[in-house]
Amino acid sequence: MNKRKNKKIFIIAIFFILLWLNNTSLFSKKDNTEYKFLAHRGLAQVFDESKTDWNSNTAAMINEPTHDYIENTIPSMQAAFDLGASAVELDIKLSKDGQLAVFHDSTLLYRCGVDGEIQDYTMEELKKLDVGYGYTADNGKTYPLRGKGIGLMPTLNEVFETFPDKEFVLEIKDGKIETYQVFWEYVSTFPKDRLYQFSVACASDEGAKYLRNQGSNLKVMSKHSMITGLIQYELIGWTGYIPKAMRNTELRIPLKYAKFLWGWPYRFLDRMEKSNTRVEITSGEASISEGFDSIESLKNIPKNFSGLIWTNRIDIVNPDTLKESD
Repeated sequence: MNKRKNKKIFIIAIFFILLWLNNTSLFSKKDNTEYKFLAHRGLAQVFDESKTDWNSNTAAMINEPTHDYIENTIPSMQAAFDLGASAVELDIKLSKDGQLAVFHDSTLLYRCGVDGEIQDYTMEELKKLDVGYGYTADNGKTYPLRGKGIGLMPTLNEVFETFPDKEFVLEIKDGKIETYQVFWEYVSTFPKDRLYQFSVACASDEGAKYLRNQGSNLKVMSKHSMITGLIQYELIGWTGYIPKAMRNTELRIPLKYAKFLWGWPYRFLDRMEKSNTRVEITSGEASISEGFDSIESLKNIPKNFSGLIWTNRIDIVNPDTLKESD
């Protein structure tokens, strides 16, 4: 009886040892990897992310401006890259004449002061709008950016022409399959190496599925596919198996949840790199774009973390300021 019991204990012990060996980061390669920052919408105006939801007019919630840069514009992206951002996140919608406009909101009213959506206007008409029109930090008493954003809404083509070798996280905000078709028609002409330099987050599961079927080199995600992949990984990832939904994709994970992933941090990152998957970490909840917006907020990020660190304050959190704080 004791022999049988000892055998069971031995088998259980071996199992847990193998489980540990397969998921420990102790033997993963760790070197002097510098943090890589993902600038949310470039160098943008900031607001209290914890007080927002999907319907918030964030242009009317900004802090007192310390600069004149406006989100999702080429000057804001250039400023972010100049400050040391490794990648910039931007948002895409389809215009009335079938061009890919870089803009975030479902309505033009909040930021541009006109009725309707991107899809209601041609790109020529959108170029005449002032993307800084609606920004206010004092409940509408003053509009410090009004008049400074005329003509600054870019097309995706203009972004890639301006930054031919930079990394991006592209969020397609439309649910229309036509937007994804136009997007693929455009990027399908890119060299393979260029396709590896950006990822695509999709508002539509149908759109994400369409893009996956077109190009295996594209990193494509939707909220549903990401959640599905993470759940599957939690169930079987201890074996080292990577679910299909976690390959060739982008994972945007709040740090407080990432800590529970099998192999976190370095073994997990190694697995994702081999699967052509890029990892982003945020500091808030899954539904809110809370970033690491102060040097102090970086303290819980693993040393030598090789993924992207989401920040809304690339002017404060960047390689130079990080070195100054050491």
